[in-house]
Amino acid sequence: MPNDCAFDSNERLLLITGPNMAGKSTYMRQVAQIVLLAQIGSFVPAAQCSIGLVDRIFTRVGASDDLATGQSTFMVEMTEVAHILHHATDQSLIILDEVGRGTSTYDGMAIAWSVAEAIQQRRAKALFATHYHELVQLEKTLPGIVCYNIAIEEMGDEIIFLHQIRRGGVDKSYGIQVARLAGLPEKVIERAKELLIALEQEQLMPNVPVKAFPHGSSSDAALTSLPREETKEKNQEIAEKLTTYEGQLALFYGQEEKKNVPTPLAAKMVEELKKLDINHVTPLESLNWIAKWQKKLQRGIS
Repeated sequence: MPNDCAFDSNERLLLITGPNMAGKSTYMRQVAQIVLLAQIGSFVPAAQCSIGLVDRIFTRVGASDDLATGQSTFMVEMTEVAHILHHATDQSLIILDEVGRGTSTYDGMAIAWSVAEAIQQRRAKALFATHYHELVQLEKTLPGIVCYNIAIEEMGDEIIFLHQIRRGGVDKSYGIQVARLAGLPEKVIERAKELLIALEQEQLMPNVPVKAFPHGSSSDAALTSLPREETKEKNQEIAEKLTTYEGQLALFYGQEEKKNVPTPLAAKMVEELKKLDINHVTPLESLNWIAKWQKKLQRGIS
């Protein structure tokens, strides 16, 4: 599927959104490879092409850890991003694929947002793919940042990938639809949809813990049918059901949840964990440490 790509003074950082499997990574890699081929004077697979010189091509694509040095996937990602930010210039091409996905949602989004701002300040040419849809606001606040998306077509609960890049951002990742395409059991898909509605509802009632209701429960049905424009009285009714249901543990614990008092052995383990220097521990040493404490906890000895 042919797609255009153009950088100029008004469009230097292209922020690309869209569902998984839609082709974001393929599109960005395609651009990087064409630029590289042009730099060596090679033929490029394009109907028309005009490419200036770049001093470097930086990429942060994929997810992999480094067991040899004991670095997690997120640590590897941050190390590579740090290298890019320290060395990129206004003549560089940067390819970034889902920066910040290896940590918590808000931490990852904050890092991705900050990295995008740093690249914009360096005036480097960049393709930045992300699932943090909040980042599309950058187009309105920072010059040179422009939003694009990989087009899809929705047909009920199904999606069709068109593999075409279009102007503008999107506000959905279609993760559940992609999971269905990947072959997840239908019961898992249906439960994911229920939990998604519950988690979105929790945004309306931030102080209410979202319970993991058993399938088919009356509270579950009430929650999944709850529209966004529900009245305050109905929200309070659902909140009472959420906080009084004791069938399973809470998916997210509220402030009023009872906390377990740690045993002396568990407290000792926590203290040892606090003193552990994770930057100088190998994966094998970590496994040995976990195995040691697992045996101690199972036997209840100190």
